[in-house]
Amino acid sequence: MLATMFLLGLVYVVLIAVLIAAGVGALTVAVIAGILFLVQYFSSDKLALYSMGAQQVSAEQAPELHATIERLCIQANLPMPRVAIANTPMPNACAVGRSPDTSTVCVTTGLLELLDQSELEAVLGHELTHVANRDVMLLTIASFFASIAAFIVQLGFFFGGGFGGSDRDDPGPGFVVVILVSGVVYVVSFVLLHGLSRYREFAADRGSAIITGRPSALSSALLKISGQMDRIPQRDLRAASSELAALYIFPPKVEQSVATLFSTHPPLEARLAALGRLEAQLQGIG
Repeated sequence: MLATMFLLGLVYVVLIAVLIAAGVGALTVAVIAGILFLVQYFSSDKLALYSMGAQQVSAEQAPELHATIERLCIQANLPMPRVAIANTPMPNACAVGRSPDTSTVCVTTGLLELLDQSELEAVLGHELTHVANRDVMLLTIASFFASIAAFIVQLGFFFGGGFGGSDRDDPGPGFVVVILVSGVVYVVSFVLLHGLSRYREFAADRGSAIITGRPSALSSALLKISGQMDRIPQRDLRAASSELAALYIFPPKVEQSVATLFSTHPPLEARLAALGRLEAQLQGIG
């Protein structure tokens, strides 16, 4: 994860250097970038829950779910998050929020119907590890400059080269360089961000194993979720926005990506193997 973050930082430094060297409306881009970052940072969790159709539930509305999460939070030394339920047959869970104090853990009705208590605890432990590691904030910040790079490319094509009132019909070489570099930054960032997302899934699996002491329960939950995905109508899977895929414990895609580089989650086999090693370690035979 450190290596990936370093490479992301290096890529973004190159983008900023090219923008400064080309003199492309740096102040305007900075202001727009600041606004976009604030919107993304403070509203991404609300937008994600809204996109999922999730509703926050109280302890009176979902007493067993609240009690389970509260018990796991005590074990993990975390503040109690808000709890939400999304009414969908797709079995999944996610955690959103920029910090443990502002986090929300969301589960679907399909997940609650599918898993037994120990499997549900393992999944919730996975999500609470994301909260403890501040993964949502990490990915939000890491993806920010990729969003800016995409914005610059779109703006350039929309205005035909007219940054800061320049001649649309005769874009200078500096503009062309900025468009090319921004495009490269977006592509490289896309690959690196997906790599970072896969690393954080491994870390969250490990955190769940440590919190619950039962890696096998998470393995069982992942196998059940994976098997159930094949039975969910494709229209329901397509309704789960691909932009939210990184937030789920299991990617809600009809077809798994052939290229691991473009997947937000590690292959199921790799996650099960890692959990198996953890199980052996906890039992003292690894």
